[in-house]
Amino acid sequence: MKDGKSIWKKWVYWFSFALAIIIIYKTLDNFTEIKEWLSNLFNIIMPFIIGIIIAYLLYLPSRKIESLYKNIKFIKIKARLLSVITVYIIAIIIIMLVIRFIVPVISQSIIDLVNNFQNYYNLTMEKINSLPDESIFKSEYVMGIADELKNIDLKQFVNIENLTQYARGAMNIANGVFDFFVAIIVSVYILLERTEIVKFIKKLTKALFNNSTYNNINKYFDRTNEIFLKFLASQLLDAIVVGILTSTAMSIMGVKYAVLLGFLIGLSNMIPYFGAIIAVTISIIITFLTGGVSQAIWMGIIVIILQQIDANIINPKIVGDSLKISPLLVIFAVTIGRSIFWNIRDVFGCSNCSCNKNSFIRLY
Repeated sequence: MKDGKSIWKKWVYWFSFALAIIIIYKTLDNFTEIKEWLSNLFNIIMPFIIGIIIAYLLYLPSRKIESLYKNIKFIKIKARLLSVITVYIIAIIIIMLVIRFIVPVISQSIIDLVNNFQNYYNLTMEKINSLPDESIFKSEYVMGIADELKNIDLKQFVNIENLTQYARGAMNIANGVFDFFVAIIVSVYILLERTEIVKFIKKLTKALFNNSTYNNINKYFDRTNEIFLKFLASQLLDAIVVGILTSTAMSIMGVKYAVLLGFLIGLSNMIPYFGAIIAVTISIIITFLTGGVSQAIWMGIIVIILQQIDANIINPKIVGDSLKISPLLVIFAVTIGRSIFWNIRDVFGCSNCSCNKNSFIRLY
């Protein structure tokens, strides 16, 4: 009997193995057709994917507002519907304020920077050429960077024709206005019926796994989802705070394109490790071209100080309060994570490159 079972298992194993090989071969043999089919499928379900993303991002504020409405007796029954309506009204107001006040300033700064970039470059090179030969700004390294900047043609990226193409590309991603409204409707239904959706997913999970596995999945999924949402919200809030502080400081210093550079630094602050470094470097270069060496140095010093305040005080406080953990633990975790990251980088053969960790100021 055992021999019969073992033979049966071997036949099942080899049959599954052969079937897997055939499936892989046919997939590779018809890769173009499969890719086209998947692309069409992805375009069809894109509105639903966007709707899920929108609902996920708005879930936390919607839940908070719903809990507030439930404390009011005469609207307790319609708390969820009113919370969804409220969160969308708030989102629309924020988007309208951004479009009305922030986008025009940033877009005008970008256009002005692009149109005057060559003039800024020429003026800067005249100042550098007038310096003594032993000046650090006339070193081979600096002159090499200057040559690279000279070859950059920003107008090929920022002009009416390219902006129109970008807009068309963005519209193609959402498959037009109709699909955008479908995405909004999907997100509304998900927010309204999120309890039923979660119950269905839990029933499906329970049917597929045993009780022990189901309990572990349920526990860790709920906790992970909660932590991720709060972490995402705290990082977004921190980016807004950094952007406002940096823009304000640059405006006081008289830095040109202060709002644009502050927005860039705040947004890139959400990218771990490299985001702040790249944004601050770009900001220093632009300030160097538009305001001279002295202003670029002072701007760099002020921004680095603000980054240190954010990394050691503001960010740990926001993240700690959001996740209900000690700010000291946040600083400890980020420091250890940074160390592990650089050690992994060294293991993969980047220890001799110019981006050695000791050459970086702690900007994260």
